[in-house]
Amino acid sequence: MVLDLESLYTDLHRHPELSYQEHRTAQIAADGLRERAIEVIDGVGRTGVVGVLKNGDGPVVLLRADMDALPVLEETGLEYASTERGIDLDGVDVPVMHACGHDVHVTCLLGAADALSATREEWRGTVVFLFQPAEELGSGALEMIADGLYERVPRPDVVLGQHVAPAPAGTLGAHAGPAFAATDDVLVTLHGEGGHGSRPESTVDPVVMAAATVMRLQTIVSREVAGGETAVVTVGTMHAGTKINIIPHEATLGINIRTYDSAVRDRVVAAIDRIARAEAAASGAEREPEVEVTDSFPVLYNDEAATERTMGAFRSAFGPERVLDPGRVTGSEDVGALATAAGAPIVYWLLGGLDPALFRNAVANGTTDAGIPSNHSPHFAPLIHPTLETGVQALVVAAREWLARSGEPSAESADGPAQTRLVPRLDA
Repeated sequence: MVLDLESLYTDLHRHPELSYQEHRTAQIAADGLRERAIEVIDGVGRTGVVGVLKNGDGPVVLLRADMDALPVLEETGLEYASTERGIDLDGVDVPVMHACGHDVHVTCLLGAADALSATREEWRGTVVFLFQPAEELGSGALEMIADGLYERVPRPDVVLGQHVAPAPAGTLGAHAGPAFAATDDVLVTLHGEGGHGSRPESTVDPVVMAAATVMRLQTIVSREVAGGETAVVTVGTMHAGTKINIIPHEATLGINIRTYDSAVRDRVVAAIDRIARAEAAASGAEREPEVEVTDSFPVLYNDEAATERTMGAFRSAFGPERVLDPGRVTGSEDVGALATAAGAPIVYWLLGGLDPALFRNAVANGTTDAGIPSNHSPHFAPLIHPTLETGVQALVVAAREWLARSGEPSAESADGPAQTRLVPRLDA
């Protein structure tokens, strides 16, 4: 069956699913693998799907894509825009959108499965195609591991994957070493004394307390993190009250932290705790706030040697002008857990998905930060072509670099890593 990348992608984009609810997407992935005579194991880590393509003796390569979407109301205006809704983990009805590009990831991994299964005579080894749930919660990879992933499939020698990003379509980029930031979610509950809105003097207003806390939190990065260090502190949610004329009893803040260094991370968490308690005391609250770290996952560390080997294969296949070092990314990823659990190196790269002309105009106008929709934006809309083709080719080139070639003893010769030329060099 010929795989139509565009039709597959637009279908997935129209039908996004929230974390651990990726049933339709998982079925599409499983069916696509089975159609190519690839062994399928589904229901791993709830909704995860894994395909195993064994093709003789040789290395084991794991290729990963995440499947879940976000509670975002799409505003792209695309003909294939999502109008789906779902129920989140708190039981709230929310709009759902592939605002982070995981539909691109699923499409490209199925495209890679199609290409690798069709060229089995050219390589030897085993490819594991892993479709992961719940990356947006930071728990999907760990859930699959806890569910016996590496007892069901061969343990990989390398873990490879990609993430679509607002960079020019047709480009690829990876940073060796600390590549994606660690992330921590902190929930702060501030306790006041509620009452009638007409008599604030008889209350301790947690809304005012929360507002003061939000403003004070902005000083952590600007005044407690050195210029040579990196940290991001974002208050993503703020909830309080049920009615306009009632001062509530409590307010909650949902705070997200991004860091690369554990000492910086500990300092930021301690500062959040200190500020919340100080603002509560300043407001006269009798009850101290509750500060809880609810979710965390570590820095994604791209193995230096493995990254250079894989990027070398990209430079050979695509041309050096299309392979970049984007530097460290303050976004976070849980894919590193798959490599850590296997004791294998990881290479995780960015896949450009933006109209190159739009990117050039933004650079010329100095609006690359504000003028280009980024991941998690309701306006995020990757360019279909050549993003999908480049993403498929990148996964295939990377996998073939690590797999053994037919008729050769290994993927590496005495002269060093083989540089795959599976795909023709494309115009920049």
